[in-house]
Amino acid sequence: MTARFQGTAEYVATDDLTIAVNAAVTLERPLLVKGEPGTGKTELAKQVADALGLKMIEWNVKSTTRAQQGLYEYDAVSRLRDSQLGDERVHDVSNYIRKGKLWQAFDADEKVVLLIDEIDKADIEFPNDLLQELDKMEFHVYETGETIKAKNRPIVIITSNNEKELPDAFLRRCFFHYIRFPDETTMRRIVEVHHPGIKDALLTTALTQFYEIRETQGLKKKPSTSEVLDWLKLLLAEDLTADDLKRDGANALPKLHGALLKNEQDVHLFERLAFMARSKR
Repeated sequence: MTARFQGTAEYVATDDLTIAVNAAVTLERPLLVKGEPGTGKTELAKQVADALGLKMIEWNVKSTTRAQQGLYEYDAVSRLRDSQLGDERVHDVSNYIRKGKLWQAFDADEKVVLLIDEIDKADIEFPNDLLQELDKMEFHVYETGETIKAKNRPIVIITSNNEKELPDAFLRRCFFHYIRFPDETTMRRIVEVHHPGIKDALLTTALTQFYEIRETQGLKKKPSTSEVLDWLKLLLAEDLTADDLKRDGANALPKLHGALLKNEQDVHLFERLAFMARSKR
């Protein structure tokens, strides 16, 4: 029986997240994880693999990625070139078949964790094109006539940033979990993992400002968990204190704000807030 995932020393997993991971493993269905960018979706797959002592195979999906690439690719160009050169390899078509990430996962001698990262970046038909393969854990190689079946059913974790809706037929085959943005208590636990021993006064002031920024009306991009961790790293590197972070109406921008605000519209928003605060004096 596969060990149960309970989080790791490097990854703070909430109770509902651990339940979702273990439910997907028990059901042998892909775990579809959604959430804001920077909330640890990709890292989850790595930590599940580490916690369960399994190898991880990672398939990073791009806008140009096709589902077929996850199965295999047939290099007809190389075969044609070799035939013109009289290479004996051309007589065995398997020499020109490149295994994709799904094939690698199916072919593994032991159970693995297969991460399909940011599936919503690809074409809308991409998830549908993988329905049968993920459901039956097998596919056919037309060039060689063989059927590839999973030796051990992999633990499949699929991430999505919610950039586009996924097909209903695909969703029905997944166990779904949405990673909610961490509340302050959970965020403190996450920070302690990455910055152990950080002074409470500094952390309290920094997190207060961080959550105020996230709740600011009109913000184009809310800072994420990974960005607040980067910000805290900079604050510690600069040896800043809670008093150094104090702001007044004349300076609405937080110290080292480039770690939190990632576009000029949001920077201008805080500059306007500072201007309005000064005007009211």
